[in-house]
Amino acid sequence: MAPLNNRSLSKHNSMLNRYIIKHPKSTNFDDNKDRPAKRQRLAATPEPSSKPKSKPKPSPLKPRHRVIPDSDAEDGDDLEHGHEVVELTHKTDLESALPDVSTDKEAIEEYETFKTSQASQIEEPGTEAPEERFGNRKWVRGKSSIYVDAFNLALETVLDEESHLFDEAEMNVFRQWRELEYEAQYFLVCGCGYVRLFLRKTATWHRIKNLGYHSDISDLDTAVAILQQMRELPTSSAEIEAHPGEVEPPAGMTLDNTFAFADKSEEEITTLEEASSLLKLDELKALAKDAKVQAQGKNKKDLLKALRRTSGKQVGLCYVGLKRSDTESSRRSSTSGMEAETPEEELVEDKTSDANRDVHFTRRIMKETGPCIRLSLAPLKLFERVHLVFYRSTEWTEKSLTTIILAKIARRNFPDFIVSRSANIFASRSSLHEFEASIRTQFRIDSILEFNGRPTEQGFQEMIDIFEEVYPRWQALVREEQQKEDGIYHSGEGAYLRRLSPAWVYTRIVHKATAVFARRKEHKREHDLLSELLNQHLFHHSRRGAWYQRKALLEEHYMAGVSHSDNRDDEAQKRHWKRVGLQTCEDGLQDNLVHIIHHYDLQKRVTKLEKSLKIAKRAQHDFTHVRLTKPVEVTVEGIRIQREQTLGTLSRRNSSPHPNPSKRGMKTIWIDPREDGECSVEEMCLSHYRNLGWKGYHSEGGIVRTLFAYLFFDVLFTYVPNVFQTPYQTCPLDLHTDAFYPSRMSEINRRLNEISNGDAASIIQRIYNEHHDRRTCVVGLDWTFAIEDLVEIAACFEGQALSTVCKVMAQEYGQRGGGVPDLFLWKVAEEEEEGKEGIKKGEVKFSEVKSENDRLSDTQRLWLHVLSGAGVKVELCGAVAKEVRLVD
Repeated sequence: MAPLNNRSLSKHNSMLNRYIIKHPKSTNFDDNKDRPAKRQRLAATPEPSSKPKSKPKPSPLKPRHRVIPDSDAEDGDDLEHGHEVVELTHKTDLESALPDVSTDKEAIEEYETFKTSQASQIEEPGTEAPEERFGNRKWVRGKSSIYVDAFNLALETVLDEESHLFDEAEMNVFRQWRELEYEAQYFLVCGCGYVRLFLRKTATWHRIKNLGYHSDISDLDTAVAILQQMRELPTSSAEIEAHPGEVEPPAGMTLDNTFAFADKSEEEITTLEEASSLLKLDELKALAKDAKVQAQGKNKKDLLKALRRTSGKQVGLCYVGLKRSDTESSRRSSTSGMEAETPEEELVEDKTSDANRDVHFTRRIMKETGPCIRLSLAPLKLFERVHLVFYRSTEWTEKSLTTIILAKIARRNFPDFIVSRSANIFASRSSLHEFEASIRTQFRIDSILEFNGRPTEQGFQEMIDIFEEVYPRWQALVREEQQKEDGIYHSGEGAYLRRLSPAWVYTRIVHKATAVFARRKEHKREHDLLSELLNQHLFHHSRRGAWYQRKALLEEHYMAGVSHSDNRDDEAQKRHWKRVGLQTCEDGLQDNLVHIIHHYDLQKRVTKLEKSLKIAKRAQHDFTHVRLTKPVEVTVEGIRIQREQTLGTLSRRNSSPHPNPSKRGMKTIWIDPREDGECSVEEMCLSHYRNLGWKGYHSEGGIVRTLFAYLFFDVLFTYVPNVFQTPYQTCPLDLHTDAFYPSRMSEINRRLNEISNGDAASIIQRIYNEHHDRRTCVVGLDWTFAIEDLVEIAACFEGQALSTVCKVMAQEYGQRGGGVPDLFLWKVAEEEEEGKEGIKKGEVKFSEVKSENDRLSDTQRLWLHVLSGAGVKVELCGAVAKEVRLVD
């Protein structure tokens, strides 16, 4: 491991730190972004503003995304594959840890303009070129690409620190890449779309004439020729390995003795299917029309099918087509004239079957598109492996490639922490390849169970076959990891590293197998696997609560009938296994790794089993101190605004007899009872609470995240190896995973005790005093919340309740960012009587606002359980329209 220095920059970040950059206008250095109207603070009494009011920018009402997608891979198991996610995109751990910076076209242009101006300064006499510039190249206007920088940043970092993961042939590919002319690199990364291909995981053909980089590349033909040039490679000494659960490795995973960075369409495109993929829909329609194809459908697949069917019926089509040129004059010429101009070898070649008729259309398409280029599969897979090592993730996006660089340009202030990028995440090339193979096997299982509709019995059997191959290897890896935990890892070092172990993926596969055994009613095998999963304490901590629950259920209902009775009669056997199930629930409640959200279900089963076993009342567990209370339901009446045009449209589409024609999930507009203007339903209800003497925010979790950031600031940036890999992080990489809590369990529990003892207000004030002037970037911390309000909130919050909420956030920060009730309310009580002067007692309350169009999501219900179990008041506020005003 590289030596650790406080806030030291690792080599891969040094190029970003040399020059002082002026704040561009779009940076918004002070981080005072305009808040949408709904994020309005309402005090109990109106307060005069000390600043002149400025006209706010109009912001349309945005739909509330109450359920935030999980950052952890295991909690995204039920997402359907292939559905496009527009706004709620999955972030990598690195992206989640970096600050929110502008990554749009304007920000990238600012970066490239700066680098170009930097180059002109370098060229002044007596100025030395920076060593950090990759390949000692100078920046040239129009060719200074942030994508090339980001690509080389990843490559250079991996080669400097983890080159042991690549063999001789692969290192030779990297050497030849570094020796490429800058224009060739620029063309390949920006033109051929390495950025886009990393998202799609596939190689796509690109028409050279349409790439649009002619102005940036002085000699396009030379750049293409360099990329398509065949290059020699040494023979690799690495052996091809077989991995459990994988039938065979996919194409492109190994290098031959020769390679090219890009393929030639003239050599690779040989079928009509491949050629037709180059055409746009309108071009394919034009081709079909010219060939007199009668197509039923209008999509590409239907047109291609009809094209081939038509070509098979038209015997002479191939002759006529090959003799025509693409000019209008030749299309108007006679058939006999074209026959005379057709080369003899073409006549011989195209006399026969469907294959030759396909050749005709393939040639026509290739003549239309011209030469094409695509990334060669083997180098593409190799560079994908580089990015896996660099980002410590199998997922990355276009923003992943640029966010690190742009985060530095943003000139934000970051907390002090030790930057530590471990070079031993993958011990060897073999372990890296096994991890890749395990990911492919996991995807194969997900395809069987989740991505292709309801699984068949054949699919279940295939899943079990994969499990049987993986199971012995999983057991061996778990033993190895436990030995490392006992003798090698220190300070929680292994928790995050294990997420990049094949054993992490295999554990998920074993977990999936338990569901298949449950479906097949093989309860004994399922119980044995659950016991084995619970006996290991290294992988998938967030699942342990569910494993305990399922294991206890099996012991209560099924194990008596499938296990040895040891000469016990049936009734005694059932009582025996119920006692085992009771012990399982008790173990789950005492397991520090079980997340608090699972406690309620385990407590319910304990109570049920104790009654079933007729345990004496005095010996039963008492959970009344955490028993859930149902949220109080309140109704707020208001005036709703209805647009006449919307009303007419909905009336035509909605045949429901309900007087409210609006659709579920549709935002409604109301009249604010205090401000007498249009507002959202949440603002209307907030004004209602304000009239009752409450203060509040419509924050939807913003207050909870801000309180957590203040209270756990020190814990967030405590040194843990491998979780701070750049100096520009706003949180550790493992915050959004289930590795965060166990890696800092003692520090977190100490802080929870301080909060329970009433120290929250002083902690918040201290962090504010230390960091407010610098506006330090910390995940979830919103500096625009008034410190006076936060201190009041901490004083009003019952210490134990606030501690419980913070523990849920510490255990499942990535999953519990959404679903928090809409309104956060607090009320400061009057000062107590003599003898207790200065001590204020108040109360806090959460309110989930529901109009007639809304319903609770699962994430919202979970938060309601957590809050009510902690003793916090929760209300379900139903908005009812006492009047509907029609407006134009």
